[in-house]
Amino acid sequence: MSDGPRYGFDTLQIHAGARPDPATGARQTPIYQSTAFVFRDADHAAALFNLQEVGYIYSRLTNPTVAVLQERIATLEGGAGAVCCSSGHAAQIMALFPLLSPGKNIIASTRLYGGTVTQFSQTIKRFGWSAKFVDFDDEAAVKSAIDYNTRAVFCEAIANPGGYITDLGAISEISDAAGVPLIVDNTSATPYLCRPIEHGATLVVHSTTKYLTGNGTVTGGCVVDSGKFDWSVSDKFPSLSAPEPAYHGLTFHQTFGELAFTFHGIAVGLRDLGMTMNPQAAHYTLMGIETLSLRMQRHVENAQLVSAWLEKHDTVDRVTYAGLPTSPYYERSKRICPNGAGGLFTIALKGGYEACVKFVESLEIFSHVANLGDARSLVIHSASTTHRQLDSDQQKAAGASPEVVRISIGIEDADDIIADLDQALNKAASVKN
Repeated sequence: MSDGPRYGFDTLQIHAGARPDPATGARQTPIYQSTAFVFRDADHAAALFNLQEVGYIYSRLTNPTVAVLQERIATLEGGAGAVCCSSGHAAQIMALFPLLSPGKNIIASTRLYGGTVTQFSQTIKRFGWSAKFVDFDDEAAVKSAIDYNTRAVFCEAIANPGGYITDLGAISEISDAAGVPLIVDNTSATPYLCRPIEHGATLVVHSTTKYLTGNGTVTGGCVVDSGKFDWSVSDKFPSLSAPEPAYHGLTFHQTFGELAFTFHGIAVGLRDLGMTMNPQAAHYTLMGIETLSLRMQRHVENAQLVSAWLEKHDTVDRVTYAGLPTSPYYERSKRICPNGAGGLFTIALKGGYEACVKFVESLEIFSHVANLGDARSLVIHSASTTHRQLDSDQQKAAGASPEVVRISIGIEDADDIIADLDQALNKAASVKN
């Protein structure tokens, strides 16, 4: 969309980044299912490869369908630019890649998706990187964990699986004082519920697989750059502030300013890591985003009703939904997520592990899958699946103990959701400890 009036969220989620196709006039963004793109001439090709001109070369790097999605997500998040990739896990590596080198570390919240904990505690060691896990409710601990080799601070806005809300403003003050970027995973919140950049985040990552797409059809990821971090203020980030040999000494921050991280993500990250989003996935996600606000409103409405009902059920020990007045995150939620606390939370069953298994197996409307953020209601027992690789202490810290079930509330009729939960809970109550 052209510069001009400041459009509302509902308008931007439909129009941002999209224009009628110049060749055909097609109003919906076409799927440009093409590996490569023809150069006008030799000079045009050289300019593109030298990063002197923006355009399309090869779909591992840039693709017109993916470009629309990148602009749309960046606009909704209030960022300067974005890079889409193949999955949420890919987005995390893409975000860290320009920042870290062997011997460097990140400070990560203990309340993260189990796969992220494994990626940070195990896999990134192969790059010579490391992570220190800290309870982000303990701000003094976060501050003291940062050392000379720290290059980023990482958390989730609404943490998976428990729906905990991170005090992004407080954490961003700590990261700013240390001169390192704050990376916020905004998958569970989406920019409709929370805009981390407004709370001081430098980078925002998404698994677009979840709420942004909203229909469980494709995987994808995205890294949004706020454009506000000064990569040249110190020597901590040479990938962005020092000459790049592969581009004849070009310095990304000096050359591209607020878009330095975005251009590096494409020109180096996608070029060499190859974590490309395919154009059909981008198309499905674009269609999903067109109804994002409507879906998130319904997710929140249903989660409020269902969590309040669950809190009073005899078989339920506790509910972690931050939208409940009984939640310790209730007031923080209203400040960080003014449009609602999302559709994700956990419940702990009094019957323990065996009751959780029976409960999950007895549900009918809910789908038992390793996913969240679908239009459908979803359920999983995290301790035996998504957080299985973690030890008991890590599971407890992440909010995924054996007696806990993760629930992703969909947009079905709330009465039907409650009825399904009720019959499954009653069956689970018959299980002997």
